[in-house]
This record gives sequence, C-alpha cells and structure tokens, in this order.
Amino acid sequence: MLTAALLAVPGITALSSAARAADADLAVNGGFESGLSGWTCTAGSGTTVNSPVHGGSSALQATPAGSDNAQCAQTLTVKPSSQYTLSGYVRGSYVYLGASGTGTTDVSTWTQSAPDWQKLTTTFTTGASTTKVTVYTHGWYGTGAYYADDVSLVGPGASAGQPPAAPTGLKAGTVTSSSVALSWAAVSGATSYAVYRDGAKVQAATGTSATVTGLNPSTAYGFQVTAVNDAGESAKSAAVTATTTAGPSGGSGDLPTHALVGYLHSSFANGSGYTRLADVPDSWDVIDLAFGEPTSATSGDIRFNRCPVTECPNVESDADFKAAIKAKQAAGKKVLISIGGANGQVQLTTTAARDAFVSSVSNIIDTYGLDGLDIDFEGHSLSLNASDTDFKNPTTPVIVNLISALKTLKAKYGSKFVLSMAPETFFVQMGYQYYGTGKWGGQDPRCGAYLPVIYALRDDLTLLHVQDYNSGPIMGLDNQYHSMGGADFHIAMTDMLLTGFPVAGDAGNVFPPLRPDQIAIGMPASVNAGNGYVAPSEVTKALDCLTKKTNCGSYTTHGTWPALRGLMTWSVNWDRFSNWEFQKNFDAYFG
Repeated sequence: MLTAALLAVPGITALSSAARAADADLAVNGGFESGLSGWTCTAGSGTTVNSPVHGGSSALQATPAGSDNAQCAQTLTVKPSSQYTLSGYVRGSYVYLGASGTGTTDVSTWTQSAPDWQKLTTTFTTGASTTKVTVYTHGWYGTGAYYADDVSLVGPGASAGQPPAAPTGLKAGTVTSSSVALSWAAVSGATSYAVYRDGAKVQAATGTSATVTGLNPSTAYGFQVTAVNDAGESAKSAAVTATTTAGPSGGSGDLPTHALVGYLHSSFANGSGYTRLADVPDSWDVIDLAFGEPTSATSGDIRFNRCPVTECPNVESDADFKAAIKAKQAAGKKVLISIGGANGQVQLTTTAARDAFVSSVSNIIDTYGLDGLDIDFEGHSLSLNASDTDFKNPTTPVIVNLISALKTLKAKYGSKFVLSMAPETFFVQMGYQYYGTGKWGGQDPRCGAYLPVIYALRDDLTLLHVQDYNSGPIMGLDNQYHSMGGADFHIAMTDMLLTGFPVAGDAGNVFPPLRPDQIAIGMPASVNAGNGYVAPSEVTKALDCLTKKTNCGSYTTHGTWPALRGLMTWSVNWDRFSNWEFQKNFDAYFG
C-alpha cells in the first residue's frame, strides 16, 4: 500500500531521482590504491598494505602509539546546507570513522572489535556557510594496528572554480651558504603557494614568503612559485636566480672532497685482530681511535688505555703509536679519539662531570697530538627528561652539559678541530615518529635524544655518520618502514638527514637539513662486523642514488647531493680481516 501511494506521487519520485543524480563520492583515494595520496596520518603512523584488503589491491594500515591514535584524514570541498553519508570498511579493535568541521554537529561512529571487515556509516548535514569538511579514521592509544578501506563521502559535489593566476614579483632576499629567502606578491583567490627549485617542487607556503634550506654552498639555483586553490595550481611565476654564499670555515676539517672514515680498535682486541696504526692504508682519511671510556658512567673522567700486550701481542709502543699519528697527519689524514662505544656509557649529569669531561678529553688530545673528537655515545648515555620536548631548547642535564662541553672544546682548539658523531638510527631518524617520552608519556626517553646535540653543534660539526646498522626498521620520509639489508635503507636514512624532517610528526618543529659535506654513511665493513652488512654492489647503488639520482629503486629522494662527504665503517680492523673489501669499493667509486 505504501509503495503504491508513493508511486502515485510523481513529484516525489522525480525529486528522489534528481537528488541521487546530483550526489557523488567526494573522497579522494578512498580505496588507498594510490598509497596515502590525499591522506595525512599523524606522526607518520599510516602506511598501505596489500593484505588484508576489502576491495582492490590496497588498504590503510595505521598503528597508534602510546601518545597517538594514528588518525588519517583528508579535507574535502562540500556544499553548504547539504546532507552527506560517510562510510568505510574497517578491521581491528577500537576503530573510528568520523567527520569534523561540518558546521553543525560533528559525527563519528566506531567499532570495539572487528576481526573481519565491518562497514561503518554515519551521516551529517553541513552548515549554511560550510564549504570544507575533514573526514578521518583513527584507532585508540596503544591498542595495535587497525585497517581501513573503501572510504566514501557521498553527497552533492561542489564546483571548485578556477585555479588562481600565476604569482608576480618573485624576488630573493637573505642568502646564506645553505638557504635562500624568497618573497612574492599575493594572488587573489590563492589558498597556498608552491615553491619550485630548479623545476622541482620543494615546499609549500601559506603566506607570500618562504625560505628554501638544504642548499649547497657557492651554488646557483633557479626558483619559481605557483598559486594554489581547490581548483588546482597556477602556471609558474617568472624565475629568479640566487647563488648561495661560500660555506662556513668551521667544521670542514680540511677533509678531501670524499672521505673514507674508519674506527681502529686501539684499546682492545677481538676476532678481527689488532691492527697497528702505521699499517692502516692511505685510503683512510679519518681514523677514529676506539675507544676512550669513563672511569664511571657519571664521572665525566675519560681515559684512553691502549690495548695491553697480553691481549694484543703485536701492539706497538707508545712512542711508535705517537710517531704513526704524526706520520698520518703529515700525509693529510685526521686521527681522532672516539669516546663511548657499546661499553662506554657517558652521562654528564652535573657541571662537575662536564668540566671533568673537557679536562680529560683535552688531556688525551694533547698527549697524543690528535686532530679532534668523535662522539659515539650509545646505550643509556643520552636520555631526555619527560618535560624536555623541544629539541631546539633542551633542558635535560646530560644533553645540556654535553653541548656545553663540546662547544668549549671546539672553542679551545679552533676551526681546525674535527668534531664527528656516530649515533644510532634510534637516536636520530626515529625522531621523525617519536621524541623522548612523548606528550602523553610511555615512549622510550632515549628516542631522538641526539637531535638537540646535533642541532646545537650543526655549525661546528665536521661529520655526522649515523650507524646504519644494528638497527630495527625505521620510518622514512615516504612514511614507509625501511629495514637493513640493502641500498634502500641507506638511501632513506641519508635522505632524512639531507632533507630535514618534522620531529615527532610536528610540522611546526622541523629538524633542519645538514650540509652534504657533513654526512658520511655508516656501514659495517663485513658480515662479522655487525648486523646490516650490505655487499659492495648495494653500497654503490646507495651512492649512485644519493649523488647522481640513479639506481634509486623504489625510494624517491628529495634531492641530489654530489657533495656527500663519503662513508664510515666499523671498522678498519674488520675490513682488513675481509681483505679490504670496503676500502677497495670506496676507492673504485670515488677514485
């Protein structure tokens, strides 16, 4: 009877058909077939997977952390005063689907447990002046990964209008050795701007100015800008050219254009055998004497004890060791004392420990006539207090005191002083996802703990050679996890250092890029030296990608860096054990 009554009213039937015809699915990449295109996930928590999927070949996988619910969202253009239906398929525990910014009542729906795909649906009506709505999925803190697929927002489409006109008045302002400041005239109807460097898009801006960083010294660059709105992107502006200034004299250490760095076991022996300093081939440009260690973890009093004859029968005398240092230096090589290592925990918890560190390290440098210092703090040496959340302004004593000590040593020995650091990936690149204990606590306080030290010493730092070994999977700037075992890991980890990255996913708190001449890639010399060994062919692939943008595989770098300083390895001893495989490959590549 009801059906017959409705069919007898043509106006209602026509209205329903017209409404359906006007509706469209406004969601962008709702099936995640194009990766995360169109979506933004908090703290790099999201990725795409091929299994499980609801439809197509891909689905979203997002993993909440202790302080993050792994929200993935996109903002869409809608019509005011219109009704929309939001739906999607989810799997996992405590999975939410919702919409915010509706202009009326924001909505969400959720499931406590979905062991298989479950459809979630909710509806809302936009406000009288609402033209943008954000749709999202998220999980719950620390409850494990969830999955989402085939997300749709069905309702009336909205005309996006026309792209804006091309910007005018582009000009360069302040220029440094690594950055160029740009400004341009505002464009009517633009909601943002895109900045291009030598034809490649390098960053977005909401205002009419931007500073492009991560540039090489004494290099000419061409810049253009486009204006953007919901309808698209304008044509590019007229180009402006700017040449960066010469690089800072501090921190260069008079190294060759491409340098080979190796650790020499000087205070101990292991399966690789003891190697005399005089027997290290000339290919090695920087030799880190391993290791200076503290008398206790918190004393700051560092001692360098050479390997005893009982452990190293072929060890040279102190006189011969010092003579070998002078001979290396005469040949243009740098010999440093490396502090720390796996067994050398150094925690400068007090100013007294800081001062003892400066005094004792100075004594080692002066006694042996060394060129500088390598910081190889591992384990629990660096850890952030819970209240220490800004890497640019650290407050944790062990961090503040180390920065102070290193600045004092640099000032004491001057511009020729070589300062290098060898942190593990956990203390640097992991900072892209997590920093310290996190806003809500529960994270490892050591995570990202090297970032404030590197940042504070960036103008004094000669070399940063992160240990791309003995590492778990690390998320790269493509929001994918990268694991040891091939060129991809070294490419992704090095790209992060040369491009910069938001710390703990905070776009307003970016760790700026380092100069390519400050970066050497850390690798094990052989399968015996540590987890993460890669064959010479994979080393070559990594170098090709980073310096020439060839052989890159699936990872797309954010630049090309022919001035990349070189390679670091653990260790000279292990490379000798393996018939100098690592050194020979370096020599063949760089000549």
